Amino acid sequence: MNIALWIGQILLAIIFAGSGSFKISQSKERLIELGQTGVVFFPLPAIRLIAALELVGAIGIIVPWATGIAPILTPLAAVGFALLMVGAAISHSLLREPRNVATNAAIFALAVFVAYGRFANLSG
Repeated sequence: MNIALWIGQILLAIIFAGSGSFKISQSKERLIELGQTGVVFFPLPAIRLIAALELVGAIGIIVPWATGIAPILTPLAAVGFALLMVGAAISHSLLREPRNVATNAAIFALAVFVAYGRFANLSG
């Protein structure tokens, strides 16, 4: 189970580090061209804030658990990612983009798996 959780954590870190990097460095128009269409509903400062949260979360999903320093931050990062995916799914639903909603649901499920597994590790 630990290996599956680490794989999940690494996948989430890669996904959100990539997404956050694009959102923090690209214009809103370029993000939409790159397929991040859900940003259409948000002003650029909100997009930059989401990007910062994604980047901090990408660190938080790995580093605290790996170092043993404040390991509670790892499942909390996973919960944050799950919440981001709820918002993303709502945006993509409004845009009538079922493929993106399905992707958001898969990432949500992965984040919930990691959160549940790591919270269980903390209590057990």
